[in-house]
Amino acid sequence: MPEVGIILGSESDLPKVKECFEIFELFNVDFEIIISSAHRSPEATMGWAAAASDRGIKVIIAVAGGAAHLPGVVASRTTLPVIGVPIETKISGGLDSLLSIAQMPSGIPVAAMAVGKAGGANAALFAVSILSLANPAYAEKLVEYRKEMADSIRRTNERLSRAGHKKYIRKLEA
Repeated sequence: MPEVGIILGSESDLPKVKECFEIFELFNVDFEIIISSAHRSPEATMGWAAAASDRGIKVIIAVAGGAAHLPGVVASRTTLPVIGVPIETKISGGLDSLLSIAQMPSGIPVAAMAVGKAGGANAALFAVSILSLANPAYAEKLVEYRKEMADSIRRTNERLSRAGHKKYIRKLEA
């Protein structure tokens, strides 16, 4: 049974947040995905959001670009935590999307992630953090995930030190 519901305003947004899906697979978190627009299919969007908790969903990730109303519309129909992921746009590189999500009026909160790939990955990690409050296995996996990130940085610094900084940088530039 999915614990996370992911709603995207457009099919074209799927590849822009693939890191989100990869994180959930890494953590073995079940999720469902739906394409539904706050503007082009508002009834379906609101129905999906309103019934999410009945389906066992505990956290929702809403991905949208441009006016980016989707996260707010979804949040208005559920009391579940909603994490908004803004998508890059041609107009302003995604700043419009970010501001649309971050500027929710008081009373209907939406967490706003970074624009694009980092936002998708961080939305998944934030969802896992929320789920870890009730599932210690997720909390343990998060600790291990962060330890692996730190170990990767340590290994990189060891390679830098062994190779000599200037040599290593020239090797990267080649």
